[in-house]
Parts: sequence; C-alpha cells; structure tokens
Amino acid sequence: MQLRRPLWLVLAPLIFLLLWSAGYAVAKVALIYSEPMTLLALRFGAVVVIMAVLFVIVRPPLPDSAADWGHLAVVGFLIQCIYFGMSYVAFHAGIAAGTVALLMSFQPILVALLAPSWSGEKIGWRRWLGLFLGLLGTAIVIVTRSNVEPPTLWGLFSALLALAGITTGSFWEKRFGVDHHPITANLVGFGVGLIGIVPAMLWLEDMQVTWTWEFSAALAYLVIGNSVIAVGLLLAMIRAGDVSRVSALLFLVPPLAALLAWFMLGEVMPIWAWPGMVIAAVGVYLATRKEGQTG
Repeated sequence: MQLRRPLWLVLAPLIFLLLWSAGYAVAKVALIYSEPMTLLALRFGAVVVIMAVLFVIVRPPLPDSAADWGHLAVVGFLIQCIYFGMSYVAFHAGIAAGTVALLMSFQPILVALLAPSWSGEKIGWRRWLGLFLGLLGTAIVIVTRSNVEPPTLWGLFSALLALAGITTGSFWEKRFGVDHHPITANLVGFGVGLIGIVPAMLWLEDMQVTWTWEFSAALAYLVIGNSVIAVGLLLAMIRAGDVSRVSALLFLVPPLAALLAWFMLGEVMPIWAWPGMVIAAVGVYLATRKEGQTG
C-alpha cells in the first residue's frame, strides 16, 4: 500500500514557485534603499548565521575530501557571487524583474546543451529548436519593453553575466557535485558568497542603507523566504523525487515574476511582451525534455 504524501509536500512545488518568483520583485524593492553588494552582504551574512546555528544543533557530516570542499566553494562562488551579484547589479541598472527572470530561464537550456560535451550524448533537434524559440521570445520581450523603458547595455550585460554564473554553477554541480547535507552545502555556499561579495562592496559602494520597514521586510523575505524556505523546499522535493514537477513549474517563473513586479513596483510589461513570454516558455520546455519523451 502506497503511503499518502504529506500535504506540505503536495503543495511544495507551488509554494516554491511563488517564493522564487517573488524574489525578483522583492530584490528590486530592497535595492531602492541599498546598493547591490551591500544588500547581498547583509543577506548572505544573515543566512550564514542561521546556517551556523543549525550546523551546531544538527551537526551534519562534512565533505570527505579537499576536492569536495573545493567543488562546493566553486559552486557557491558562481551562484552566490556571480549569479546573485550580477542579477542585483542588473536590477539596480533598471532591467525589469520579468526580463531578468526570463533570461535566467535559459539556464536549463544551456546546461542541456553543455552536458553532452562531456557525456557524449547527442544533441537532438528539439534542444536546438528550444534554444531558438527561447531566444526569439526573449528578443520579443526586450524589444517591446524597450518602448516603455529602454534597457541599459550595462544592465543587459550584467544579466548575461548572471546567466553565465548560474549556468556554469549548475553545470559544475552536475559534473562534479556530490550529495552533501543541505546545511553543510548552504553554509559553505553562502559563506563563500559572503567572502566574495565583501571586497566588491568595500571597493565599489559607500555601504549606506536606508533602514525603512519596507527594506527590513524585503531583506527578511530574501533571507527567510528565498534563501532558507525556498531552497529547503527545493532540496526536499529533490529527495522526494519531485524534480520533474519542479522543472515544469519553473516555466512559470518569468511571467509570474513580471506580474508580481507590476503589482509591487508598477513595472509595465507591454501586451506584445506576453506572447514572447509564452514562446520562450515553450522553448525552455522543448529544450529540457528528455530525448524520446512524448508526454
């Protein structure tokens, strides 16, 4: 007899989708009151403290070798420093939350195209078609939204660097990653992120923060909602074998992030940008399906 799944696990994909999508708009709210690296230093520092407390209580196992420590550190740097760092710079430069979310949706496409280079797997037509549709949809969104708020070249370049960071980090994890306890992995990852962000903050920013209730609420959300609960749910779903359900819902992140940014920030997404969102989502779906999968 199959055990009944707990309600929280049934709802976990939807909760993860809402928390992750809202993080784009919430980050832009926080950046009204703080510069990017300063915000990230506060976020990472708070997460490190939480993870350190949990580490003392739970006492999870540590990586077995220096290579495992190194791989955790590389993934932490690529995702926390490059992905989050350049995403926040893109936000600060005026790139819309929905546009950044859409660009980040290319990550599974690029990983799917890069992985066969070391596995020997043949890249089928579906992945190339998915990449083409993703690029087409993204171009439609950027061009149509430029009529409302022209994107800066620096902002777009920063967003592309963020995409390179999360893609390389995901690829590195896929290639070299070992199953570590989530507390250990997060403590190392965010610790490396904090170490990497602080020099940039000291060099580039004046570290001034306007401590309003809006900023405090946004920071608390980014720490608790995004970094602790959302990541915890993702890891729990992976352990429960729900990766496919998570992947399916990730196609909804860009449009949901755009809707939440419109509600929270007044960011307008022109009517013709929505077909671009749909085309890009279809592209991601096609590119990330396994070859031969029909459903």
